[in-house]
Amino acid sequence: MTPTCMPWGAWDSATPAEVASLFGSLHVPWWLAGGYAIELALERRLREHADIDVLLLRRDQLAVQDALAGWEWWAADPPGRLRPWRPGERLPDGVHDIWCRPGADEPWRIQVMLDESVGDDWVSQRNPHLRRPVTTLGHTSSDGIPYLAPEIQLFYKAKEPRPKDDADFAAAQPMLSTGQRRWLADAISDTYGHHPWLQQLLPQPPSD
Repeated sequence: MTPTCMPWGAWDSATPAEVASLFGSLHVPWWLAGGYAIELALERRLREHADIDVLLLRRDQLAVQDALAGWEWWAADPPGRLRPWRPGERLPDGVHDIWCRPGADEPWRIQVMLDESVGDDWVSQRNPHLRRPVTTLGHTSSDGIPYLAPEIQLFYKAKEPRPKDDADFAAAQPMLSTGQRRWLADAISDTYGHHPWLQQLLPQPPSD
């Protein structure tokens, strides 16, 4: 893939197979996220990707340094500053993103996102009332790559949907089960309020 210029330098994202090779030996849960998660759920390619996202629970964050030993890791401090992430440092709750590259002269390859948990439950960083067992967060593709469940990924994309998010939703929503659609509709309504996607997720009453 041709490197893509973005803030803080160029991106040449790893492939899902490369991510699986790097993270596959970890003894903590992780999931491919973003647009790639939607594609793995659909089992087909939808579009080009500027980067690749991996989700881990905050409690397991130091596993990233094990998976990417010898790489550079940079924490994205809000509201928009990258700084080196020191070995063994536990990032505070406000930091959710880590940019990773093999070396200082290399393009960024992987973005890691951290999410919250309490006990055996995942807890949404955007809505602390939204939670579910960690064991239900994702699925595994036919080639063994764990990916975030599509209804959870679409919940994240629904915050301020860009054209590519709307396209991912349009492609994924027909294959959601009734339970997935209900979970996503409730999560969007409770977190974001009125949202254009709700009309497609909720069955419409028959007209008189």
